[in-house]
Amino acid sequence: MTVFSIILMLAGLALFLTGMHFMGTNLSKLSGSKMEYILGKLTANPFRAVLLGASVTAVIQSSSATTVMVVGFVNSGIMTLHQAVGIIMGANIGTTVTSWILSLAGIESSNIFIRMLKPDSFSPVLGLIGIFLYLFSGKEKKRNVGGILLGFAVLMTGMEAMSGAVAPLKEIPAFTNLFLMFSNPVTGMIMGALLTAVIQSSSASVGILQALCATGAVPYASAIPIIMGQNIGTCATALLSASRSSKNAKRAAFIHLYFNMIGTAIFMLVFYGLHGMRPFAFMAQSADSAGIAAMHSIFNITVTAVLLPLSGSLEKLACMTVRDTKKGYCKNLILKNRI
Repeated sequence: MTVFSIILMLAGLALFLTGMHFMGTNLSKLSGSKMEYILGKLTANPFRAVLLGASVTAVIQSSSATTVMVVGFVNSGIMTLHQAVGIIMGANIGTTVTSWILSLAGIESSNIFIRMLKPDSFSPVLGLIGIFLYLFSGKEKKRNVGGILLGFAVLMTGMEAMSGAVAPLKEIPAFTNLFLMFSNPVTGMIMGALLTAVIQSSSASVGILQALCATGAVPYASAIPIIMGQNIGTCATALLSASRSSKNAKRAAFIHLYFNMIGTAIFMLVFYGLHGMRPFAFMAQSADSAGIAAMHSIFNITVTAVLLPLSGSLEKLACMTVRDTKKGYCKNLILKNRI
């Protein structure tokens, strides 16, 4: 892999992140105050809160952005800590939509309608429409729609650039051996968490993993623990955003962290426990984009289903971490549970 390939990969990552940010920004502008209303008011039922969190994250393509918004709403008093728990859980499910969109790049067919499902076929068309609306429309809403389409096209261009840059790695034995090191679940999890914490986006880190899997050099044994770690690494953004916020905002960030850490621990214990008793044959196979997307979804949906009934316990754990100096939210929560 030459220095030019490395530059191309970094440029692709920059485009990916820029497109994601541009798309999310214009979506927020288009929705205006409606997003605050949806997140702040329609969360009385925990299951509905999960659906809302998943839906919003699927639209803006970033669980980090959703969680940071939730932290901000809790900090400003628009939303209670109890309301925030379900949305945070749902955000983890919503972010898996990005990996499914990226997996469409692997579709192979001569049928024109099926080929149009591939992002590299339809994203240039969306980009052309988007730039026309963004530059030449006089109406703010149409400019926002154009920005959304343009952001998506830039995101997909970045993904293609990353995939092209890492393609030669499949011929390098050292690269294959490197990923075999991550077949150790703990090492792979730490690697996934660190990568995601650095680039501040689980969607982007999953995209990088999918690009690397296109080389055929990454087995599921290495990919799965990295996916698990990515969910922990994405918590760094919310923790940073809450560092100078109110105590309840800090608790919301810690709920996000504990949800992912506990969920990862449970999933790893069960998954690798079953694998130890009866080894899964697919673990030695080369991972592909669709497999990464499927595992990402299975992991997040399973963890949410297991921990949603325990949302109150996560709330208490966050209160134990960020304590009240006087009688406040956490002490009221404890008194309420005693009654």
